[in-house]
Amino acid sequence: MANIGFWAKAMNDWIDYYDSTHTIYVSRAHRDEHFRLIASNIIGFISSPDAVVLDYSCGEALYAANVADACGKLILAEPAPGVRGRLVSRFAPNTKIRVRALDELKYQENASIDLVVMISVAQYMTPKELDAAFAVIKRLLTPGGRLIVGDILDPKVGIVPDVLALLRFGAAKGFLKDALIGLIRTALSDYWSLRSKVGLQRYGEDEMIAKLTAAGFTATRSQVNVGHNPSRMTFVARHAFDSPEAGVRPGALSNPKG
Repeated sequence: MANIGFWAKAMNDWIDYYDSTHTIYVSRAHRDEHFRLIASNIIGFISSPDAVVLDYSCGEALYAANVADACGKLILAEPAPGVRGRLVSRFAPNTKIRVRALDELKYQENASIDLVVMISVAQYMTPKELDAAFAVIKRLLTPGGRLIVGDILDPKVGIVPDVLALLRFGAAKGFLKDALIGLIRTALSDYWSLRSKVGLQRYGEDEMIAKLTAAGFTATRSQVNVGHNPSRMTFVARHAFDSPEAGVRPGALSNPKG
């Protein structure tokens, strides 16, 4: 029971961190380009202009309006209350966007979501918390719907590829100097202190596919990760009773180095 209490506190610590003035993004340009790329990736998975899309633990979702333009309805579900408040203020005029707390998803109608994206989220959850999230998502997905679980940390990959990916991203998008300075600042920040104390959850490819299978999905690994870091992994899942094909439509993901 003590271990459960530790992990519950750990998850809350991460939520509090992302609800603070943190240094996870090295500059405004980094933050903007990150969310622009994620929005573009999400749009690539939308199969119909009438689709209902759920972004699970969406963060700031700066370019959610772009995603909403490509679908029928977009639900932004976010656990951090401060971030959620900013989302409400930012997107209040957009009638296609709804902001929800994660707990509010229990009131969402069964089989009402066509696409769920969970990007750079699983590493902050315990395995049991992730199982619970998958159970909620399975209930919400339409029979032909898809779940995208992206930016999964591989236990065989260390910190160096993350650093190199950020530097390549910065060089491509014009914030390389900020990236170099930001890496030093982040190393001295509360992020690394919290990461050292709490850690991040990692999954091998077979382990994540087994986890999704146990949750009632058929899953495959995408050839390309969402976002800018090619050393991390993305998985595409469907209800197990659907077709075993769970691929990504051509062009859905851009080159993460670009």
